[in-house]
Amino acid sequence: MTTVVAVRKGGQVTMAADSLVTFGDTRLSHRAEANQKIFTVEDAAGQSLFAVAGAAAHFLVLQHALAAQPREQLMFGSKHEIFRTFTMLHPVLKDSFFMQTKEDEHEPYESSQFTMLMANQSGIYGIYSYREVFEFKEFWAIGSGRSFALGAMHAAYDIKSRTSRDVAEAGIAAACEFDRNSAPPVDVLTLKLKVSK
Repeated sequence: MTTVVAVRKGGQVTMAADSLVTFGDTRLSHRAEANQKIFTVEDAAGQSLFAVAGAAAHFLVLQHALAAQPREQLMFGSKHEIFRTFTMLHPVLKDSFFMQTKEDEHEPYESSQFTMLMANQSGIYGIYSYREVFEFKEFWAIGSGRSFALGAMHAAYDIKSRTSRDVAEAGIAAACEFDRNSAPPVDVLTLKLKVSK
């Protein structure tokens, strides 16, 4: 698993992620492989940051699937645009990357099998397996260390001197301290928001 956080504050949005990869009981640290969990996509409006929790295969699959799409079709400026983009991407994931869509026979929709956090100049979004899209006003976290990260960011967010980067680093530090599946070093990226909060 992993921990990824995103924070929106003071006209900026920051995303941070740990660098540990686990395979069952095996840990693959940054020393063994340069694990980077945040990737950048050039989209119709500029640039978006993405990170995925769950299967290690998701990282490369989503990176390549998004890179193969025309830039003007990658619209990530609102919940509705993100939903449309990932609905368009779903058949590509099935046909070109052999994604298994079955989770439970009683589910109402085919699954895209991912838990993703995205940040760009319009804000922070969580994208989940049934293409649910949530827009977060202040901060959010995904992965096995999310509970620790959410608690730390909740405690740090309202301190006026804290920037989006400070809050994100507090969340990731808590996850790396207490979650057995998260570890430093940490990647941190910051973008300017179109509308500040």
